[in-house]
Parts: sequence; C-alpha cells; structure tokens
Amino acid sequence: MHGLPVTPDPVTPDPVTPEQPLDVAIIGAGTAGLSARREVARQTDRYVVIDDGPLGTTCARVGCMPSKVLIQIANDYHRRHALAQMGIDGAEHLTIDRRAAMRHVRALRDRFVRSVMGGMEGWRQTHLLRGRAVFRGPGELEVDGEIVRARRVIIATGSSPLVPAPWRALRRHLIDTDQFFELESLPEEIAVIGLGVIGLELGQALSRLGVRVRAYTRSKALGGLSDPALQDHALELAAAEFSVTRAAVDSLRERDGRLIVRADGAEHAVDKALLGMGRRPNIAGLGLETLGVPLDARGMPPYDRGTYRIEGAEVYFVGDVNGARPLLHEAADQGRIAGYNSAREEDRCFARRARLAITFSDPNIAVVGRSWAELQAEGADFVTGAVSYAGQGRAIVKLEEKGRLHVYVDRQTGALLGAELLAPHGEHLAHLLAWAIAAGLSVREVLGLPFYHPVLEEGVRTALRDAAGQVTAPRGELEVLRCQDPPVGCWS
Repeated sequence: MHGLPVTPDPVTPDPVTPEQPLDVAIIGAGTAGLSARREVARQTDRYVVIDDGPLGTTCARVGCMPSKVLIQIANDYHRRHALAQMGIDGAEHLTIDRRAAMRHVRALRDRFVRSVMGGMEGWRQTHLLRGRAVFRGPGELEVDGEIVRARRVIIATGSSPLVPAPWRALRRHLIDTDQFFELESLPEEIAVIGLGVIGLELGQALSRLGVRVRAYTRSKALGGLSDPALQDHALELAAAEFSVTRAAVDSLRERDGRLIVRADGAEHAVDKALLGMGRRPNIAGLGLETLGVPLDARGMPPYDRGTYRIEGAEVYFVGDVNGARPLLHEAADQGRIAGYNSAREEDRCFARRARLAITFSDPNIAVVGRSWAELQAEGADFVTGAVSYAGQGRAIVKLEEKGRLHVYVDRQTGALLGAELLAPHGEHLAHLLAWAIAAGLSVREVLGLPFYHPVLEEGVRTALRDAAGQVTAPRGELEVLRCQDPPVGCWS
C-alpha cells in the first residue's frame, strides 16, 4: 500500500510442545481478533495471534475510515451547488483534482493504519505468528507447516468482497473494496453493482466527484432499509443524483477495451465496475470440518449468540466471519466476549447492544433497534410515527430538506422498539434513538426529555408525537413531567 510503514516480520513465539499447549490461539488480527487479544492478555500470557494477511484491520485499511475520507471530500465539493443560494459567489469556479483527492484518502488511511499498528507494538514480537492457520483437529492448528496446540481457539478471520465466479476473467475491469482505495485516479464512467451500504456510499461519492455512475440493484433495501415507504424514498433520492437500474446484471463482457454491462434488456459501456454485492466469510480452507461439529450448507458452524462459542467445541466464532452484524463495534464486542470467555474456565453470556447500523450516504441512512421487516415477521403490534425533513426548520436553514424518519412503537405499551431513517445528519439522530431503545424508554418518556430549538432532533420529537397519538397507553396531560413523576427510566 502507498505510504504504509514497512516493518520486519515479528519473531515467532517459542515452539509449543504437545505437553504444553497454549491457553488461547486467535486466528485473525482484525478488529475482533485484536479486541479478543486484549481480554485474553489480561488473564494469561500463553496465547498467540495468527494472521497471514495485511495488518491494520479492514476498517482502517479498506473500510470505514478511508471511505469516510472520500465521502467527506465528495460532500464538501458537492456543497458548492448550494453556496450561490446563500449569496456566496464564485462556487462555479471550484474544480476537483481527483488524483489529489485519492492521495489525501490514502494519506489519512495510512495514518489510521499506523495507529492500529502502533497499538500492536507491545506484543507483536512475542505473540504474533505470521502464517495461514488450518485446523487439523480440535485444539490443533497447522500454521505453514508448524503445529500449534491450544486449549481454546478464537476464529476471527473476517470476510472478503464477493466476486461472482463467471466475472473473474474480467478482473482487470472490476474493482472491489479491497482495491478501491489504491486507485491513483478515478474512472470517467463506472458501473456500481449493488446498492447496499458499500455500493451506495461509494457510488454517491463518485457521482459527486464528477464520475458518471450507473448503479444496478435488484433490491430496494438501499443501505439496509426495510420499510417500503423509506425504500421508495431512498431510491428516489439516489436516482436524482445518478442512474439507477432496478434489475440484476445479466452479464459482463469486454468490447474495445471497455466493460459492457447488460441488465434489464439494455447494454452500457463503462470503464470499470465497482462490486458492492457484499462480502463472504473467510472460512474456505480453514478446516472447520475437522472440529466434529455440524456445518450448514454454507460451511458455517452453529454458535451461541451470547458467548460466541461454537456448539460442541472449544472454539469461538466472532466478527465479520460469522456474518451476524458485520460492523466494527459489533466485531469489537464479540471479540471482547470471546476473549473474556476463552481465558476462563466457564463461559458467561453477554447481551448484545441495541442495533445501530449507519450508512454514510447523504442523507444518512440508519436502522436502529428492530427493523420494520423484523417487527412484521414477529407479528408485532406496533405503530409507526413519521416525520419528513422537507419543511423541517433546521433542515430549511441548512438547505438540506431531504429525508424521512420512522419510529416503531408498541401499540399497547408505547415502548420504543426501533427506527429506520434517511435524514440529514442522521448518524447523530440514530445514536439518540439507539440510546433510548437500549435504556428501555417508552415514547412518553422520550418526549419528556429536552429538545432544543431549532435543531434536527426536533424531527425526532415530531415522529414520536405522531406515534404517541396512535398508542393506547395514556399520554399524560403534558409532555413535561409532573413533579411527582419518577425520573425517566423508572416508570412503573
């Protein structure tokens, strides 16, 4: 990678004999593996971290951090369209040097990676084994010909971008997220295949940087949205910025040095295609079949969601590799739980935090707590409180009148169950809602909290008021709490 520090290979830990196995072996030095290591190291020094790939974590190298740098550049440049309306002249003369932009992305990316690497300095030379680990049986790993035995093993091998096999012959035209930030310059025209979190974030950013974007998506679930009304609105907003085809890509082929994308009966020529169809767990060749546990059709083992132990084995399964919630904070939590349990005699069950998933499109998309689709599948009796940010006071001031927010509330009790949104600066609104859900607050209790004016959070209050008017639980005389009412969070 450009600018990444070159460091010598770490010293291999002392050989482990069958008579003296390690306490814990951790496969993978990503977010989950590093979080697990910290917990293990609190209890024992007899552990090893095994990794054969580039260090620095997916988030810092090719994920959350460099993507946000690119998005910041794109949004700052896109803001020029609103400046004249505010009386700020000269914006029409602004230009973007896309090569310089990518250099800036890599410079900050390298800084984030250096920070991760710096946190490894205290143990890399003694506890990091560079190589590919393969299970040879319960408690036994082979790492490039060397046998490592451990009482317990944590699998934190992460995931890799999905590249369909029929397209691999066209690899020189395809870009996945592991390669994207190495681009010296950006193509003039690009196909974005898949509008999940990655495809939507990078597709919109590329469009705002002047790249002609043609996006293809079979699903309406942009950014993970499941609420049909919000899905439709998200598609509408995306299509206002770049071409969106609601169909699967039928085929890719090369013609005259360009990539031909066929979908929905039409063909288009582009310079490159960005693959945003998701990631697959890194379990191939790991030897899970030697553990003596059942594997599903995808080769995935069953595991406990409170301890992350694979059922019937002294092995834990954490982070993106288990496919449950492929988010950094979730991977860190899972790693901590597995590290805590693996270094002790008995497992302890830990509760998951309330869901908080954010897509850094503009406006931001977020899913908090239980989604609309989950509540529907459960047969939950809930109401939806809604607000539009078109016409919302602070959104008008900021010239960001786009988006909607839906909160889902239990019809009988008024309990706040979840929310989906696409709203200006929705990353912050989503946190507030996640905290309220985690605290078990009802819609009445949240409305008893302070809301300043004029702020975007007032839109949350509008949605909560809409929901409160639909629930059967009593609302109270005023939103302001009475003197004799118990503090928020202590309602009987």
